[in-house]
Amino acid sequence: MPKCSLETMVCRREKLIDACEKLYQTKTFDEITLKEIGDEAEFTRTAIYSYFQTKEEIFLALLQREYGKWIKELENIEQTKVKLTASKLAKMLALSLQNRVQLLKLLSMNLYAIEENSRDENLLEFKRVYKASLDAVDRCFRKFDPKASPAESYAFSYHFFPFMYGIYPYVFPSEKQIKAMKTAGMKLKKRTVCQLAYPAIVKMLEKNKE
Repeated sequence: MPKCSLETMVCRREKLIDACEKLYQTKTFDEITLKEIGDEAEFTRTAIYSYFQTKEEIFLALLQREYGKWIKELENIEQTKVKLTASKLAKMLALSLQNRVQLLKLLSMNLYAIEENSRDENLLEFKRVYKASLDAVDRCFRKFDPKASPAESYAFSYHFFPFMYGIYPYVFPSEKQIKAMKTAGMKLKKRTVCQLAYPAIVKMLEKNKE
């Protein structure tokens, strides 16, 4: 049997990631099985193993793809001709996150377990893209504050990236969570990603200017 070309292998790998993404629209990580991903993509379990060994590896690949899409938006911010004030950069970063709801949803999962259940080579490939996103945010920050020291730039990223992980649950609580919060007497205030992220990012940027 002839071997698949590199292009064919990439397309088949993407098909599995697409299947995972589609299932993730209506199901949780725990509800999705490797078999379901295979069925959605019309792959046998043996065929899946040619690309991924675990469900976690497919989710990691999906997260990697989402980071790649976000990096392109960050590059657009970096290339803007307007002078970046704290308000303008915060608005641009907040909008970039609002455009990447799938990324925020994936970040709300247990990434520690996903990474632990992925092979070293897959994790390394992901970390390279993740580092590229860190570098892209760093360049955006330096465009806002060209005189910033490495410590100041690092401090912003150190606050910004962990903050991203918590956005999705606040903006998109599940029906079960909403019911529990109402029963507990908690006030619910609907906000978009941008409405939640913008003021927080402004504060992070201004904090680094103090």
